[in-house]
Amino acid sequence: MNIVECRGLKKIYRQGRMDVPALDGVDLDIVRGDFLALAGPSGSGKTTLLNLMGGLDHASAGDVILDGQNLDALNQSELAELRLRRVGFVFQAYNLIPVLTALENVEFILLLQGLPAGERREKARAILDDVGLEGLYGRRPAELSGGQQQRVAVARAIVSEPAIVLADEPTANLDSQTGQGLLELMLEMNEKKGVTFIFSTHDRMVMDYAKRLVLLRDGKIAEDRKKAE
Repeated sequence: MNIVECRGLKKIYRQGRMDVPALDGVDLDIVRGDFLALAGPSGSGKTTLLNLMGGLDHASAGDVILDGQNLDALNQSELAELRLRRVGFVFQAYNLIPVLTALENVEFILLLQGLPAGERREKARAILDDVGLEGLYGRRPAELSGGQQQRVAVARAIVSEPAIVLADEPTANLDSQTGQGLLELMLEMNEKKGVTFIFSTHDRMVMDYAKRLVLLRDGKIAEDRKKAE
């Protein structure tokens, strides 16, 4: 079953008097439980495609159907609710709230969803344990390493058990050993909990871990290959 369907996606940015195409007619189906990397040179459209899939930006033409809903048919409130309930985001810059502890950062998404305090705390502690941060609940982002901050970001993305996690260059600010540990963690979440992951990346290691690799060039899909099990 498809979790994402992209149909004829186009995205054009206006720069001065020029129209600059970022995506040019992309068709892509992503099945539930996939572990997929979007790769390609800078300017190929991979981050734009990721943002359109997550409802963070609007297509100039075409449709994105996420978990059965056409994003173009939703108003801003409905789109925000869909992102809150069904999509987890992992950003290159972590985007943690600096004044909150690791536990509070992970709890925050559950607070927005209206979960009771006790249930929030229990879920947040359990997912931080899963990502190897047991005992670091009370540390704020500035007191954590880059790899630990990214693990908090992953924990926050998956604590509400979203349908899909979108990760933009998740290993870009990490050394290779820390990046590998993070990928192993996400692969385990994918295989044990069925979480769908989509990465945009320049990192060869991410491409190697991916079960499916979609290469973009000049806003078009140049190659789409599923790796042998």
